[in-house]
Amino acid sequence: MKLNKYSLALILGFSTLVSCSDKMDLLNPNQQTSSTFGFNADDLEECVIAAYNHIRMEGSYARVGYTIDVCRGDEAWNSSQVWYMPFDDLNAEVTSDITWWPWREWYYTINVCNFAISRCDEDNSQLSEKMKRIKGQVLFLRGLSYYNLVGYYQNPPLITDYATYSSLEGLYGGNSTYDAVLDQVEKDFHEAMELLPSRNEGGEWAGGRVTCGAAAGYYARALMMRQKYSEALTVLKDIIGKKYGTYKLMDNYGDNFHEGSAYENNAESLFEVQFLDYNSQGTDDEWTPVNTSPNATQGSAIESNFAPGNYGGWADISASPWLYQLFKSERTTNGKLDPRLYWTIGTYETDWENFEYGNVAYTHKLSAADNIVTNNTYGGLPIAKFTNLRTGLYSTVVTGLHDGINLRLMRYSDVLLRAAECENEVNGPTLQAINWINEVRNRADLPDLKLSDFDTADRLFEQIANVERPKEFGCEFGRGFDLIRWGFFYDSSRLQQLKEHGTFSRSTEAVKDPVSYSDIATNSTLKSSFDTYIPGHEFLPIVQQLTNNNPNLKGNSANYSTDNSTYFQESGRKVRPAVDLSK
Repeated sequence: MKLNKYSLALILGFSTLVSCSDKMDLLNPNQQTSSTFGFNADDLEECVIAAYNHIRMEGSYARVGYTIDVCRGDEAWNSSQVWYMPFDDLNAEVTSDITWWPWREWYYTINVCNFAISRCDEDNSQLSEKMKRIKGQVLFLRGLSYYNLVGYYQNPPLITDYATYSSLEGLYGGNSTYDAVLDQVEKDFHEAMELLPSRNEGGEWAGGRVTCGAAAGYYARALMMRQKYSEALTVLKDIIGKKYGTYKLMDNYGDNFHEGSAYENNAESLFEVQFLDYNSQGTDDEWTPVNTSPNATQGSAIESNFAPGNYGGWADISASPWLYQLFKSERTTNGKLDPRLYWTIGTYETDWENFEYGNVAYTHKLSAADNIVTNNTYGGLPIAKFTNLRTGLYSTVVTGLHDGINLRLMRYSDVLLRAAECENEVNGPTLQAINWINEVRNRADLPDLKLSDFDTADRLFEQIANVERPKEFGCEFGRGFDLIRWGFFYDSSRLQQLKEHGTFSRSTEAVKDPVSYSDIATNSTLKSSFDTYIPGHEFLPIVQQLTNNNPNLKGNSANYSTDNSTYFQESGRKVRPAVDLSK
């Protein structure tokens, strides 16, 4: 079920009326204040709903907070060559406007969570079951907020104590270290694991609320951000073993990219952002972080960013030619294309005749003569995920915050592939790691991998990082986070590989053809997103507007173009060398 939206006003201080005659202070009994609100479960449930609401704002997951990470990966490029170009080129300026929108949204969420946590913690007695679940949800959402902030901004202020809001020093926090923030993220997710029920309980816990399974999955992700593979493997094995609820792969990969109760919050989903189905939404697109109108649409704009211009989309982001060719390089056991290509990239293929919804773009039937592109000027391969390009429901895109497809932020396939990655890092190539990978491949009807083909951990890692994960999660949120945790920016061979993957042609012709980085010097239509990378800019800068307003806040490596490779290596993390899997 979808979560209902409430507005929440947290007002700091007393609101008083002073009588002219007797100077007596009067408290308005109808006005909620910090001294009267939040002392019971019903009040705190409003905080929970407010926190959920904040994660589906423009800067969190309703638009740029999601798509910035898609752009900074190597699976997609900015086909409009305007709106997301600084993120695609990894050179966002400190004066950029939209660069700070994720910061704005996630700190909104953190403030609500900190208030609710402070109220839960005021009573040191045994928490009731209801209060446990309230605290578990806001702990998870605070952990999620800092997970995104540290992944984007590297060293954001860590503010966890609501009591410090009463002082200017508390409100104007200074930078924390990357490790300190991730320490808190791990702590929040771990505590949430212990407090929340599993999706097996049913009801709201199977229909959109955060569960212990979601917290466990994100705890493993947080551990892997610093290559704590042994600890993460233990958690991932527990998820697979159903300790935190029952999950399984959906038989149809496409079920993860539909709107509607038959598809959303399904057995594969550990956590997804809840958006209202298109026909049940309101009429007002609210782009502010408040979103309080009762007529707010409560959808996302992801489809608007991904969809082709010819079908009403903004045509901002396209799939990379590398990703398309990766799909084309391997056939199923029946000699067909990988069905995940159908739901990832919206191209015409003869294999799609009589498959799923067929060769369609929205309700338009495609033929072999159609050269469907994302942007009418710069071309590009259309991204089908989290759009209705393949569902045949609508003839055009209703742009704005109208996309009702829930964003599946963590699926069971991610648990399996992460478990395989951790197993490989801890024990080297093993049959167990291969079996977990094959479970994901089997859904796509691809031939099983054989352990004998992977004689080193480097080789199996290459298969996971640059074959299995791109095919399963291509053009979804998270690739930029992966490139940072793997250290691909800190090794010359890996950076060169990113340049190869990130090469694209700014042309409406031959958009499906392979491209080569080596041809950039002689072909003016070719470009690579990673050619403009400067050390430190794997993160977004902390914008000048924020540092001007907060005297305690400094920039990060992107502000000063500081190379993070030494820090990465001295922290005990390693970069696996690039491997040519064709040899």
